[in-house]
Amino acid sequence: MNASVNVTADAVRQLRERTGAGMMECKRALVETGGDLDAAAELMRKQGLAKADKKAARIAADGVIVIERSADGRAAAMVEINCETDFVAREQDFRRFATDVVRLALAHRPVNLEALLAAELAAGESVDQRRRALVAKIGENISLRRCVVLETSGVLGAYAHGTRIGALVALEGGDGELAHDLAMHIAASNPRYISLADVPEEVTAKEREILSGQAQQEAEKSGKSAAIVAKMVEGRLRKTLNEITLLGQPFVKDPDRTVEKLLQAARARVLRFERYEVGAGIDKKQGDFVAEVMAQVSAATSR
Repeated sequence: MNASVNVTADAVRQLRERTGAGMMECKRALVETGGDLDAAAELMRKQGLAKADKKAARIAADGVIVIERSADGRAAAMVEINCETDFVAREQDFRRFATDVVRLALAHRPVNLEALLAAELAAGESVDQRRRALVAKIGENISLRRCVVLETSGVLGAYAHGTRIGALVALEGGDGELAHDLAMHIAASNPRYISLADVPEEVTAKEREILSGQAQQEAEKSGKSAAIVAKMVEGRLRKTLNEITLLGQPFVKDPDRTVEKLLQAARARVLRFERYEVGAGIDKKQGDFVAEVMAQVSAATSR
């Protein structure tokens, strides 16, 4: 570092505007590059990418679900973008990044996450370049976890429960109100499949095995016959599978009838649905980020 380089306050201000970094980081970069703004910005970009790569292994289980609909209402994109804490999930730059990504997804209809990460944003940088720059600026791992685009010639419903849960549903028949209500139901009830016919055989077999074991234990205590036990198992199996299928669930706005009955009355059919919940399925290590921060605080106060 060349400490003799005279770095003006205006140069620091310009670099901060270009990079979003702190004043001292900008000053150090300008000193290292002899006051060259372009070289300093490039140096900071490289340093930022290196920081981002180091943070990539940290668990990011918080974040947001964002949805964007097309002007004609026939297509919608939904994206989950993760960070490490709810504090960053509420941060303006993070939210702006999420909005830019979901709009890009709707416009370009990427075939997979890799294509979306490589897609170019309006400023000319790729989604992944923006993501890594944001990691360097904010200091948390940020990841683009999943993305889906639903298109239909029928009716499309979308519902966001805050920024934590989102749902999309495509219908054949019905109207916009029904589609919205079904998207809200999906967000609330979390079905895994549309109908019993869509449940994989291995899932059905596993549930039957569990229920058979439970029923057999009951039969041994009560002396029920094998025929009665078999009927018990099949009855309980149907109830269990209905709980995880959209058509079998009680409709959230009218629990006295199932979604299947609702659709029959409207002469509509569900073609496809998607539901995202922030962090669902991520193996969260308790205290991963919080413990790290508290350890740093403790170390600082004990000096």
